[in-house]
Amino acid sequence: MKTLPDTHTETTDPRQQVQQAALEINRLHAEVVRLTNESRQSLESAVAIAWQTGQLLLAEKKRVRQTCGGAWGLWLEHNFKGTPRTAQRYMWLAESEPDISQLQGLSLRQAYFRLGIATEPKSRAESMRVAPLPQHIRLAGRLLVALKPCFDVRQMTPQMRENYRQDLRMLYQRLRPLFEPDATGAPVTRRFS
Repeated sequence: MKTLPDTHTETTDPRQQVQQAALEINRLHAEVVRLTNESRQSLESAVAIAWQTGQLLLAEKKRVRQTCGGAWGLWLEHNFKGTPRTAQRYMWLAESEPDISQLQGLSLRQAYFRLGIATEPKSRAESMRVAPLPQHIRLAGRLLVALKPCFDVRQMTPQMRENYRQDLRMLYQRLRPLFEPDATGAPVTRRFS
């Protein structure tokens, strides 16, 4: 980032100070406008070039498949300096929008979003934070995973069924109030200690 020149010289004339401040403010404003326009042009250029790259990748993919069979992934690995996922996005961009002018004024991420092409977050900090599941849900999931391979009631012997009943009776008694209504018909909402 450029450092700004010190434009505040010691003058005693207030009018001159105002004029100097206004000149500097307007100079900086003109610089912001110039850089914004350059940035917008760069973004539009990036979309157009990504679209053109997608068109070329699609043509090359067709040629490689016709001449070499299923060697597209190998061709991509040896000849494309980006990731296979990037190549896929470029091709989706080219396939999804035959007229590049429809994407004018968009950044590449905006074009992808408009066309429903998934992208990764720009950084880990921007990725969506997902709260951990509550402990009771994690435990219930673990219990279901543990029971699944051996829990086909039709194939259980009477002794196995009785063992499961004994082992799970305490859990059943603790969970039962959550699923059965109380005497008034309302679901029980008490919490366990």
